[in-house]
Amino acid sequence: MRVASVLAVALMALGVAACGSDDGGSSGGGGGGDTIKVGAWFPLSGPVAASGIPQKAGASAYFDQVNAAGGINGKKVKYSTEDNAFDPQQTIQAARKLVGDEKVVAIVSANGTATTAAAFPYVLNQAKVPIINTYGGAGDWYKPPRPGLFGYQALYEEQGAAAGAWAAEDGHKNIVVVRSDPAAFAGVAKYVGPGAKSVDPSVNVTEQVVKFQTSDYGPIVGQLKGKNPDAVVLILAFPEAAAFLKQAKLQGLKVPAYGYAPTADEGLIKLAGDAANGFNAVSLTKPAMDPSPEMEEYRAALKKSAPKEQPSGNSAASFAAAKAFGEVLKTIKGDVSSQSISAAFTKGGTIETGILPPLEYSKDKHLGATQVQRVTVKDGKFVAEGEFITPPPVVK
Repeated sequence: MRVASVLAVALMALGVAACGSDDGGSSGGGGGGDTIKVGAWFPLSGPVAASGIPQKAGASAYFDQVNAAGGINGKKVKYSTEDNAFDPQQTIQAARKLVGDEKVVAIVSANGTATTAAAFPYVLNQAKVPIINTYGGAGDWYKPPRPGLFGYQALYEEQGAAAGAWAAEDGHKNIVVVRSDPAAFAGVAKYVGPGAKSVDPSVNVTEQVVKFQTSDYGPIVGQLKGKNPDAVVLILAFPEAAAFLKQAKLQGLKVPAYGYAPTADEGLIKLAGDAANGFNAVSLTKPAMDPSPEMEEYRAALKKSAPKEQPSGNSAASFAAAKAFGEVLKTIKGDVSSQSISAAFTKGGTIETGILPPLEYSKDKHLGATQVQRVTVKDGKFVAEGEFITPPPVVK
């Protein structure tokens, strides 16, 4: 979770090669012949496997679907994945296997901000293989744009601001942000206040910090009750957010709760049960059970590819991220290479997945979208509250 220290380790381990250009060469050789080789890393074990497993399933479901339909421009896609256990050093090893051994031409729909950043020196700078639509990201990834790096989601900081603004719009005046202690969570939480104050400058926003992977939220809720909040914003992994909601109900803390995108997952509802009803979150996608044709397509593909995996915000996001990549891939005429993929993303245009907000990429814009979808748990499922919205412009 500590981006700065992770990058330091990565630089010592790999060395920093000169940055390439968007149309530079590539060591990846997986786009020739009748197969396009791409890959990703996910935390399939460790503390955030509950997110990584459905994310792998979602992206894999998309590629299985397109392959069953004949591939992309007549070429099948081989999607290779590695378990990084949400560990930077294991991510570096996964990157070397995917790029060096598997010869993938792109990393697509991988997981993790700090973990993915650890692989930048080798993947982006040395091998010049693009990293496309990672779940995560930081503002300095895209300002200025980095060659070969393209994202699809509102930054975590923007999600925090959007959650704070929503709570303030609902009229709450004393908001407590409950967040995990690692620095990455702190970076999100610090924008909840500015987001709320962009709506109402008189709002009071304070924090309650908890140890990452806390399972017993009894003492936390007890302390929180003493602060008399009229709303809480949860910057927690969804299993922890579920534990908080259950304990809040048990102790009679009846205040609205809001969360950022990682909490907008059906896994939270499964873990929290009826304590999740009324929970609000900003999501990267339409709700997993949304009745739109695009979401029906996603659910059908997931059921066919991974029948034991239930629809969720995590798998929907990775399915859509892979789908956006596929739409760009369709525009490439001739050989599919790391070079041609990066060039295709910089040509500009809008990508409509029907799951994410519209994505726009160009030479100067490598982050495709900043909008989020408000969702609320009603009758045991997330439902959309209006259309996609743009977070308040408080993130520097």
